[in-house]
Amino acid sequence: MVVRAGIRRGRQAGFTYLGLIIFVTIIGLVGAATLKIGALLQRAAAEEELLDIGAAFSAALDSYAAATPQGASPYPPSLKELLKDPRVPGVRRHLRKIFVDPLTGKAEWGVVYLGEGTTGVVAVHSLSTAKPLKVANFDSRFAGLDNADTISAWRFKARDPALGQAPGQPQPQPQLQPAAPAAQPVLPDLPAAPPADAPPPEATEELDTAPEPAPESAPMNAPETVPETASEAPPEDR
Repeated sequence: MVVRAGIRRGRQAGFTYLGLIIFVTIIGLVGAATLKIGALLQRAAAEEELLDIGAAFSAALDSYAAATPQGASPYPPSLKELLKDPRVPGVRRHLRKIFVDPLTGKAEWGVVYLGEGTTGVVAVHSLSTAKPLKVANFDSRFAGLDNADTISAWRFKARDPALGQAPGQPQPQPQLQPAAPAAQPVLPDLPAAPPADAPPPEATEELDTAPEPAPESAPMNAPETVPETASEAPPEDR
């Protein structure tokens, strides 16, 4: 009896230990999943913040181009000119500050210059090489960001002052409407010309269509004529 009780207690302790291990494992998996979901949510929030910062860069480049005097370059030599425009007297700021990249944690940005040179800022981008979570359904302000391989491929561009759109995008062609046909003048119906070998038509005599003179009417209040009668014979002599 004592041996059987000891065996039973050992089995119960073994099941309790196994259940504890399973419980700890489940807690660990749930915790890891929670941390992963939290990291994904944090990453998605950082990407949204990056898009907002990119929109601010694009608006600053547009503002700099709009304030450009005629004949000058509409592209700033560097990002520093966006903080204080040296072309105008006084203080003119197109950008409030150089933002910190929410993905790298540094206030350092990649810059695309005009004609692959070293001056004339055309676009700004992050230096992060991570793969983005957002790959579609971007706002209309962020044309060309779909299906990017890395976040550094998100280029926040200035609009082309000459074409009114981002550089590298084709200019839309105006749709031409077909012209309405011109109205044809309406000509009166003319008799058909006789064939060349037809004999000339015979001349017809014109009929006198003069109206007959109306009979003269009797004059009004004309004196009546009394017919002359034979004169009375002289009386016979008795």
